[in-house]
Amino acid sequence: MIDAVETALTWRRLSPRMLVVHPFQEVVRAAPALLGLLVAGSSSGGQGHLWSIAGVGLMVVLGMLRWFTTTYRITPEHVQVRRGLLTRKVVTVPRDRVRTVDVTSHVLHRVLGLARVEVGTGTSERRHEGRLKLDALTAAEAARLRVELLHRSPLAPVAAAAASPTASPVAPPAGSTPAAETELARMRPEWVRFGPFTMSGLVTVGVVAGFLSRLVSEGNVDLGRVGPVQETWRWFSAMSLPLEIATVVLVLVVFVSVASTLGYVVAFGNFRLTRHAEGTLHVTRGLLTTRATTIEERRLRGVEVSEPLLLRAVRGARLSAVTTGLRSAQGSQRGGSLLLPPAPRADAVSVARLVLPRVAGAPSASAASEASPVTADLTAHGPAALRRRFTRAYGVHALVLAALLALWWGAGLPSWTWITAAVLLPLTALLAADRYRSLGHALTSGYLVTRWGSLARRRVALECDGVIGWNIERSFFQRRARLATLTATTAAGKQGYQVRDMDLAEALRLAAAGTPGLLDPFLVETVSPLSPNSM
Repeated sequence: MIDAVETALTWRRLSPRMLVVHPFQEVVRAAPALLGLLVAGSSSGGQGHLWSIAGVGLMVVLGMLRWFTTTYRITPEHVQVRRGLLTRKVVTVPRDRVRTVDVTSHVLHRVLGLARVEVGTGTSERRHEGRLKLDALTAAEAARLRVELLHRSPLAPVAAAAASPTASPVAPPAGSTPAAETELARMRPEWVRFGPFTMSGLVTVGVVAGFLSRLVSEGNVDLGRVGPVQETWRWFSAMSLPLEIATVVLVLVVFVSVASTLGYVVAFGNFRLTRHAEGTLHVTRGLLTTRATTIEERRLRGVEVSEPLLLRAVRGARLSAVTTGLRSAQGSQRGGSLLLPPAPRADAVSVARLVLPRVAGAPSASAASEASPVTADLTAHGPAALRRRFTRAYGVHALVLAALLALWWGAGLPSWTWITAAVLLPLTALLAADRYRSLGHALTSGYLVTRWGSLARRRVALECDGVIGWNIERSFFQRRARLATLTATTAAGKQGYQVRDMDLAEALRLAAAGTPGLLDPFLVETVSPLSPNSM
């Protein structure tokens, strides 16, 4: 009897206010299908509105059922979520496997004082069905849950729940004070100037174009009969071809720039990066939808400074964490590793220095600063890598030019296509040269540093203690050029980071120095035939 009471107290439901959130989400998610029911019903007998009302009612019921069928509990060893009506499912995550905790609040969540909590682990993100989500908790309970799961404070959630049915299982002990936080970075108004150079507005262009196309198709609207559209098309058709192209490009650039800037403000407004005294990094951002991500510093294996071409042109960069449990740009964790949004490169470098763990045994503060992985000088990759860059660039360009010439000769393709491709040859040379300048590597202060890319230049500082293996790959053309690509395998970030097109001997030396002793069983000392030891 006592066990049953304890179980009833420890298994808890989500906030009752989610009875408003989930039905609304279900209706929005099913909006295309409901619109189809309305159109189909109207065309078959004028009962489309009845079918739509029935569909909305069904979605509301399904949304409400999620509250009745979802419970969770926090034990000293596990985090468990139990859900499902016909098929009962219990998702269990060991607390020592918790890597990150994401707290997200959409507009409706914020109005109702709710938040969605997603617990990130090193394995659960590989399978969609293994993710542990709680949607939705009260904002205060979500914050307490984040502290409880990541800070490993000596709380007694089960005892607290047994003492009071209304108490939160993750409430801090009485008389405790929240641990201090140190602010590392905060959104500044001048950072908004980097918004147009993120080009995220291109996605908005596609979404708007698709929505308008669908709206015109569903409504059987003939745009050719719309007065403003007719006038605009008449004005546009009167232009010469070069002017038409320039007008389209100008309108697209303006629209993308405005959309990118608005997206930047909405996504990164109120950005703040702090370090918790108990060993975590906390990122909060967002105007309409707020998102808070907490990363354990003991899981941090390095940082990545990314400089897309347009952002690099205005001396901007973004900073991401290389950490176990957060895989770059995957699923629900997309953007979860972000440590700094597009900002001045100097700020990204400064924050990277603050975030990276201090190197043990650094002789002095000045010496440690000089040996910082984010500013250390890199070793160039030699003339063979330079030739490979130009060979690949000109090879691809030559194939494109040959294809355009063949189409011009045999299919009547306009001549300006292959002429434009020929004129762009110097641009190909500049791209190849820039790709070579971006190549580099170093081993400093216990970190492997690698840099590559031109359209998106990336510099990664990976802690050597986080490297679990090395892969050396050599393609047919790399063997001809006596080059190799060295990949450092790790459990963090993208699971592997490459040092591209480096000399084979240098690759072996770098791997041996990065993890001393790991390659000794695979290396054979070469003895000269004239050496006395060979006799």
